[in-house]
Amino acid sequence: MTSSINDLFSHNRAWAEQMERDRPGFFTKLVKQQKPKYMWIGCSDSRVPANQITGLEPGEVFVHRNVANIVVHSDLNALSAIQFAVDMLKVEHIMVVGHYGCGGVQAALDGARIGLADNWIRHIQDVRHRHRQLLDSLPEALRADALCDLNVIEQVVNVCVSTVMVDAWAKGQKVSIHGWAFGVHDGLLQDLKMTISDPTDLDALYRLAVERVWDSRRPA
Repeated sequence: MTSSINDLFSHNRAWAEQMERDRPGFFTKLVKQQKPKYMWIGCSDSRVPANQITGLEPGEVFVHRNVANIVVHSDLNALSAIQFAVDMLKVEHIMVVGHYGCGGVQAALDGARIGLADNWIRHIQDVRHRHRQLLDSLPEALRADALCDLNVIEQVVNVCVSTVMVDAWAKGQKVSIHGWAFGVHDGLLQDLKMTISDPTDLDALYRLAVERVWDSRRPA
């Protein structure tokens, strides 16, 4: 654990020196390496770093993070990041990645009040209400993980129907949107089988993905 803010600068210098020793010219090449194939939309949680989880190098994944990996049509920050990734960087894959043990998801599930962020988490509460019947049918201990999955699925839909993706697909641009969940407890990514490469597949794949949440969580 770092003991002071100055340690961050010390660690940075040590890391940069080590990288240059191990891979001479690394930073010279990095200057020209902003050509990622991937965009990661994830939670701001400090335990969920995109590059380390996927084993990708700096410059290989374009990242946008916020509390509970939410994409809403009024959030110009998220939409601008998506547009830059799609239109300028020409990414081929956008991964919306939730994680189990997410504090935002748990707060939405419990209806907890935590302050200003309640307004943001309200979007997850909307997901909870939309799938109340499914969630209420599950044992209480399984509901938070199920809501994490459902939130990812809903956010994939939001990315797909954004003006950025509507326009990109209309032009024939090949971009796939994926819904994944990360297990903080085991370090593994789970594919929620919510991958959209063609907008005409959205409704059918959405229904199947939601059904899988129920099938994978219900008691045997």
